[in-house]
Amino acid sequence: MSETRSPELALALKRPFAEQVAFFRGKLGNLVPTAKWDELWKAQHDRAFMVAGAAKADLLADLAGAVDKAIAEGETLEQFRKRFRQIVTDRGWHGWTGEGTKAGEAWRTRVIYETNLITSYSAGRLEQLRAGGYRYWMYKHSDSRNPRPHHRALDGVVLPADDPFWQSHYPPNGWGCRCRAVGVDGPRSAQRLGGDFNKPLPRGWNTIDPKTGEPVGIDKGWGYMPGATVADAISQFAGKIPRLPAEVGAYLGKDLPLDKLAGEFGGFFDKALANRTRPEGKWMVVGAMKPDWVARMKTAGVMPSTAEIAIRDRDIAHAFRDAKFHPLPAAWFRDLPRHLRNPQAVILDETHKEGAALLLVFDAPGNAKKLVVRVDYRTKKAGEMNLVETGGVVDVAGIRGQIGRGYTLIEGVL
Repeated sequence: MSETRSPELALALKRPFAEQVAFFRGKLGNLVPTAKWDELWKAQHDRAFMVAGAAKADLLADLAGAVDKAIAEGETLEQFRKRFRQIVTDRGWHGWTGEGTKAGEAWRTRVIYETNLITSYSAGRLEQLRAGGYRYWMYKHSDSRNPRPHHRALDGVVLPADDPFWQSHYPPNGWGCRCRAVGVDGPRSAQRLGGDFNKPLPRGWNTIDPKTGEPVGIDKGWGYMPGATVADAISQFAGKIPRLPAEVGAYLGKDLPLDKLAGEFGGFFDKALANRTRPEGKWMVVGAMKPDWVARMKTAGVMPSTAEIAIRDRDIAHAFRDAKFHPLPAAWFRDLPRHLRNPQAVILDETHKEGAALLLVFDAPGNAKKLVVRVDYRTKKAGEMNLVETGGVVDVAGIRGQIGRGYTLIEGVL
C-alpha cells in the first residue's frame, strides 16, 4: 500500500482539534490487555484503548502515549514508527503480528496509527456535528486511492441526523476507510458539497453479509458510530489523571484547564485555611508531572505510579499553622496550580526512608520557595498519589550542596 496519505487523513494529522484529542484521551483511563483485535467490540472502543497482543500494563501505557502524541501533535506515521520500534525494544515485546519483517512492521504500525487517528477524527467530528445542530448529514466518500464500491455508492447521500442509517454506516466503515460525514443545512449546502437530497440509498444497503455479520460493504466489527456512547467524554479529565499510568498521565497534564483549576484551588485553599483547626479530610488535583520529569525519574530508578500532583486540605492547614520552614506567602500558595507549571528547578530527593520526593524550587537564586512533593504517597481513600506535603522558604545554597549526595537535578538550574 502506498505511503501517501489521503487529503482527509493529512488534515486530521496537521490540524488535530480539541474534540478529536478529547475523545482519544477519554479512553486512556482504561488500558485493556488483549490477545486478539476483536476482544473489544464496536462501541467498547469508545471507552478503552487496546493494541492486539499487548498484554502488559507498562507496554500498553507506552503505546497509548505514542498514539496520543501522534494524534495531539500531528505526528507522521514514520515518527510513530520510530516510537513503536523503541517501545518494542525497551519492553521486550515479541510475538506481535507483523514482527520479523520490514513489510510486517510497516503494516502493523499503519493499522495502529491510522485506526486510532481516523476513529478519533470521526468521533470528534460527530461531537462537532451534534454541537452545531445540523439536522442533516451527508455521506462523503473520500478514498480515491482504494475506492470501495459500496462506500462510493453512498457518496452524496443526505439523511436526517437521527436516521437509523447512521447507527451502522457512520464512517469509518472498515480498516483504512477514509469516508466521512459532513453537516448540511439544506439542499443548497448539500449541492455545494457534492451531495443530493434526492439521492436514494442503494438497494440492499442494510442487507447483512453472513461472513461479517455487518451490512454489506462494512468490515467486521465496524458497523457502529464511533464516539456515540461518550458524548460527555469531551470534558475535563483532571479527575482521571490519578487513575492513569504516569507516562500517559504526564502527557495529559499539559492540557489541564489551568484557569478553571486555579479558580477551584483558590476556593479549596480559602476553605482549608478557614477550617485549619478542623480540616475536612479532602484533597484535589492541582497539577501533573511533566513527561520529561517522569522520564528522568525512570532513568534514576524511581518510577511513579501516576503523574498527578495533589494536595490535602489538612496539609495546607498544617503548613500555615506549624510551618517547618519560613512559611510561604499565602497569596503565592493560593495560585499553586500556575506555579506548578513552571518551577525553576526540579530535584529528585532519595534521602528519606519513607520514600522518594520531588523538590520543586521557585524564584532562585538566594532564598527560594520550595515545595516537597512526596512520590507515591499512600492514602486510605485515594490510593497512591504524588502529594504536596510541605513548603517553605529555604537557602538555595543548602539545596545545591546536596546535589549528587541523595539529590538528583531533574530539570532546571539553581
